[in-house]
Amino acid sequence: MFNILVVEDDRNTRTLIKAVLENEKYTVFTAENGILALEVIDKEHIDLVVLDIMMPKMDGYELTKTLRKSDEFLPILMVSAKQQPDDKKQGFLVGTDDYMTKPIDQDELLLRIKALLRRARIANERKIVVGEVVIDFDTLTVSRGSEVQELPQKEFLLLYKLLSYPGKIFTRIQLMDEIWGADSNTGWETVTVHIGRLRKRFEHFEEFSIESVRGLGYKAVKKI
Repeated sequence: MFNILVVEDDRNTRTLIKAVLENEKYTVFTAENGILALEVIDKEHIDLVVLDIMMPKMDGYELTKTLRKSDEFLPILMVSAKQQPDDKKQGFLVGTDDYMTKPIDQDELLLRIKALLRRARIANERKIVVGEVVIDFDTLTVSRGSEVQELPQKEFLLLYKLLSYPGKIFTRIQLMDEIWGADSNTGWETVTVHIGRLRKRFEHFEEFSIESVRGLGYKAVKKI
């Protein structure tokens, strides 16, 4: 089962999160601040970190930056009473994968953790499997049985991004920044062209589809 580290200086909150996670059969380690958290990580294999922001000695922002230097893919979920957009933005800038505010909704916490662990598995394996379809990051290929298609890099990255977060809507600007880079001189219309190519390539696939969300952007939908 997964090992989760809860870093929280408030004893009651720490105890609550620990109990909720253990009830779901996770193995839970705890720490009161960032310094103690790093000591735990030195000794134990940790699959995911849940951390508060406002802590003594080393706060959540600094801990996240430190963790990112050594592990690019370790899932990190910030849980904080800080609710301002700038606080959330700072969290994502230093490297958190997700951010939720207190008071904690236990069901939401569990759903977010499950989603992060699923994405981490995809990132580590560098493959997405949808039924018989395998999207392989290392070879830029999409295969189904004996059928193998090697995609141009941008098309592949676009498909991989969408299928990593099935059901999530991405705007054209988001996809443009993610795949082509924020400094690219290419217009967002390029995203539309590449989406069209992907739809044409996989129009005979029953396992997934790429759908337009009017006025917003695109999302991938798993059909099985």
